[in-house]
Amino acid sequence: MSRSIKELILHYDPINESNIFTSGDIVEGRVVLEVTKEIKVNTFFVKFTGDANVHWTEKSGDDETTYSDHERYFKLKQYFIQESNKGQSEKNTTLVSGETYGPVIRPGSHVFPFRFQLPQQNMPASFEGQHGSVKYVLMVKLKRSWKPASSTCTEISFLPKNDGTNDHLLQPQSGTKDKKFKLFGSGKMSMAVTADKTGYMQGETIRVSVDIDNSSSRDVKLKYSLMQKQTFIAGRSTKRELKNIVKETKDHIPSGEKTKSVVDINLPRDLTATIENCRIIKLQYELKVYLDVSFASDPEVMFPVVILPPDQQCPPWQGPPGVFQPYPPPQPNLVPYPGGQPPAYSELYPNLNDPSALPYPGAAAGHFYPNPNAMVPVFCPTPSAPVYDPNQSTTKSSPNVTY
Repeated sequence: MSRSIKELILHYDPINESNIFTSGDIVEGRVVLEVTKEIKVNTFFVKFTGDANVHWTEKSGDDETTYSDHERYFKLKQYFIQESNKGQSEKNTTLVSGETYGPVIRPGSHVFPFRFQLPQQNMPASFEGQHGSVKYVLMVKLKRSWKPASSTCTEISFLPKNDGTNDHLLQPQSGTKDKKFKLFGSGKMSMAVTADKTGYMQGETIRVSVDIDNSSSRDVKLKYSLMQKQTFIAGRSTKRELKNIVKETKDHIPSGEKTKSVVDINLPRDLTATIENCRIIKLQYELKVYLDVSFASDPEVMFPVVILPPDQQCPPWQGPPGVFQPYPPPQPNLVPYPGGQPPAYSELYPNLNDPSALPYPGAAAGHFYPNPNAMVPVFCPTPSAPVYDPNQSTTKSSPNVTY
């Protein structure tokens, strides 16, 4: 017996060459559904969520305790097919208007376009850690009576905007450290360290100047490291992980010598931006410059380092010719969740009551204001879907279809 659903694929269009989205960006794409025979669908929708999650387990003897927590930034949903008795609102969800289709899907390949706008709010960067993550996920789900639901999902990469108000991060940092020997040597050594600033963008170079006066009887080595500190929080419990980004040896300083060194630390371009705007996950960086002394404590100077997102996104990527262009109308500015009471329609659609501003055939996209009644989809005859071109160049999900 042939399967009724042959393929369920979720595509989204890259916004730029780096394929990284930020607040306010439009995420658009299409769902491709191929069926081998006519099916009747109860609910068919695409959902876009932003969430942080932490989870870990600790053991003490025979006891085992699990810690977890969750923080949601937004939940947006666009229905292609919706049950007629479905309520007009869903808890903690912003419904997004779009084209609706009839509940019966005929054999063949069908394309369902979607369009979302990322909320204009302060959200953390995408992150995957050992005990938690920040993820922005597109998911499509199809439900039928007496059948298991079919679904597939894909993640997008997100970076917050650099608003340019980081002047305090451009100030240099300085520190000194002295060490006197009482055992295993005599004399003292001192170190003065200056970092050119505090905040760096991905791919930048950290420049550190080090003045060393080794007036001791011991030889030492100048070393430095950049450490990533991951902190996961669940209630009153925390879990910390450390990860070395850079760790190197610079110079050997013999006894009785003075030296000046300049250290350049090249930051990886894919280094995750600092996360301070998440309640349950913190991602911080620390620069340590120290003198390695055998059989003794090492004098060290430590500075905080803030990794910033780029101050300017790449220009929009046009993509190769022949890419399928989705046709749904632009959506209104979305209401970020959480954020108190939603704004009135007059704020979302300022020209709603102005007949001259209502949409008409051929109207420019910049003058389109959706009908607020369209937020509740109704059944209607299925419109003709564009022919799906399997050679189109877009980002797609890995299907996980239940038949």
